[in-house]
Amino acid sequence: MATFLCRLGRFSFRRRRPVALLWVVLLVGAGVLAGRAPAAPPNDFSMPGTEAQQAYDLLEQDFPELKADGATARVVFRAEDGKVTDPQTRRAIGETVRALGDDPQVARVTDPFTTHSVSKDGSTAYAQVSYEVSASKLEDGSRTALRDTVERAASPELSVEAGGNAVEAKGAGHSSEAAGLAVAAVVLVLTFGSLLAAGLPLLTAVLGVGFGALVIRVLAEPLGLGSTTTSLAVMIGLAVGIDYALFVVSRYRAELARGRGREEAAGHAVGTAGSAVVFAGLTVVIALAGLSVVGIPLLTQMGLAAAGTVVIAVLIAITLIPALLGLCGRRIGPVRPRRRKGRQRPGTGVRWARFVTRRPVTVLLGGVVLLGVVALPAASLQMGLPGDDSKPVSTTQRRAYDMIAEGFGPGYNGPLTVVVQAEDGGSAGQAAKNVTKRLDGRGDVTAVGKPRLSASGDTAVLSVVPAASPSSTQTADLVHALREPALVRDAGARVLVTGTTAMNVDVSQKLSDALIPYLALVVGLAFVLLIAVFRSLLVPLKAALGFLLSVLAGLGAVVAVFQWGWMGSVFGVTEPGPVVSIMPIFMVGVVFGLAMDYEVFLVTRMREAYVHGQSPKDSVVSGFEHSARVVTAAAVIMVSVFAAFLGSEEQILKTIGFGLAAAVFFDAFVVRMTLVPAVLALLGRRAWSLPRWLDRLVPELDVEGERLESSRQGVAEAGGAAPVDVAAGRVSGT
Repeated sequence: MATFLCRLGRFSFRRRRPVALLWVVLLVGAGVLAGRAPAAPPNDFSMPGTEAQQAYDLLEQDFPELKADGATARVVFRAEDGKVTDPQTRRAIGETVRALGDDPQVARVTDPFTTHSVSKDGSTAYAQVSYEVSASKLEDGSRTALRDTVERAASPELSVEAGGNAVEAKGAGHSSEAAGLAVAAVVLVLTFGSLLAAGLPLLTAVLGVGFGALVIRVLAEPLGLGSTTTSLAVMIGLAVGIDYALFVVSRYRAELARGRGREEAAGHAVGTAGSAVVFAGLTVVIALAGLSVVGIPLLTQMGLAAAGTVVIAVLIAITLIPALLGLCGRRIGPVRPRRRKGRQRPGTGVRWARFVTRRPVTVLLGGVVLLGVVALPAASLQMGLPGDDSKPVSTTQRRAYDMIAEGFGPGYNGPLTVVVQAEDGGSAGQAAKNVTKRLDGRGDVTAVGKPRLSASGDTAVLSVVPAASPSSTQTADLVHALREPALVRDAGARVLVTGTTAMNVDVSQKLSDALIPYLALVVGLAFVLLIAVFRSLLVPLKAALGFLLSVLAGLGAVVAVFQWGWMGSVFGVTEPGPVVSIMPIFMVGVVFGLAMDYEVFLVTRMREAYVHGQSPKDSVVSGFEHSARVVTAAAVIMVSVFAAFLGSEEQILKTIGFGLAAAVFFDAFVVRMTLVPAVLALLGRRAWSLPRWLDRLVPELDVEGERLESSRQGVAEAGGAAPVDVAAGRVSGT
């Protein structure tokens, strides 16, 4: 592997202009195609195979006029002085209802005075708007018309707000990415001490993310990729793109400092650091693509789109980076040793590694206890999908939610739709009455609507209003109670529960059930890969256990902030509640891949030193000497990129950004930089051993570049003579 990548790096360095031009052509071509492609549709949290989805399908069949799968909006009116039933206010509401119905995509609009959607105190009323098409197919003109109508209807005497999936929500914008890039730029300048060297990782990362985002835009319509898909791909692509380029550029400068010629240094950097990039990227791709086994379309889209950006980042690191290094020439020089006053002292990384290797047991126990304490809140994890209650109070969706909760009760923000289908010639109407009787008097039910029969009389549908909010555990328990076999027997018919709230319950349950199998699949595949990379059983095992500690600590931090509300004002959490249900499994996938990044980058330098003859403890110190500063910079950059998404107004991005930032911080600075050297110091030579029977089966990947050191095949293939590095003042290879 190292030999092949070395040749690729040398080729890209020699043919730098054609290689750079090829990437420019690819970027321009993707831009042209993206410019002609339609916009990405809104996110759709559908769940094939669940009871909620089955009920949606049944409603579409027996009640096509209801447009069960269509977009919806709820327009809420509140009289600031008087009541909504006052003649003037009532006329204003009627005019708004008629204006809402003028949109060609609107199927129907309910009049609050005919549907009795007026609060008991007469202060609040709401109209339900149903659209012919789903939210993903709703035209921008219809969304604009809805917003304009709501804004025109508002007055000092009447507050008007709108919620629902037909209301366009703000995207993450570009401020989050810009903030992450700004921090990355500062860290890179401090790391390299050169604006040009620091600019290369930023330039290539932005190029890779831009290329990936354009490809996603091209595929958005045919594959149904939602807007959040692009945001998450950008988040992951920026982080790994900067890190991968950072490792290759830093290794190139280190090889120049050793006296290699520029072409040979580029080849050696791609052969060694590039090998680590390839296998680190492969673990990330495995983790992200593995999300498809969960069976949730949105999660599959997120994983595959982010995996695509990681592949692009890897390809750029091993082809475009050496080409740009060739174009920069002598303007990017070797690493310069730091000048220190007085006696020469080792760097911080070396001093830290020596401290850890002298006290491995104490450091190991302290690190595990620290992560264990942070992980404790994860035992109270509650999951759900974000709704209008999780949006900032500055949005119309959140204000509409609060007005409904205050005027009618929190349950009216998430009514359940119960579908009753008669079996064996029974009566759906009678079965619906039986369900209503069972629900009467329940403390967790506020109201039960009148059943509506289908044209055939075989199916009935009724609305059930919970007493608690849509995201509460009480409402989730009510959904499960409506699905109990005892209720089905009493009804004498098939009973299905659907609606947005029920769908969210099903999504959360499916994600919870899939977490352990997914974890086993991803860790198992990566474990096999790392055995081949490190030619060891104990090192991959240690890597997997450290990853579990990082994920649990990250989840604990998420629960403390987003579910319990600790320091919520600092992180912009306006309303604590259940954690976004895709967060745990997505964190497992992403953090595992990124954790293996640091594992591969840091431990390969340790193994490289061990393979070249150093003792186990000395190899740990040597690995820190060559990679601790760069790994620290990479971790700070990645944490900054993820943390920047705390500025997003989408709860899902805010939660994922915080969770990934916290987990990467714990993994990089506690697990990889602290626990890893402690464990390796305790294991000694056993860390790098492999059973003989397994050694014969595992391929020799040569990630540490031992063959490059021993044979210098690249020099021989270039013509048999060692190239002269004029800048270094010596002959390469001597």
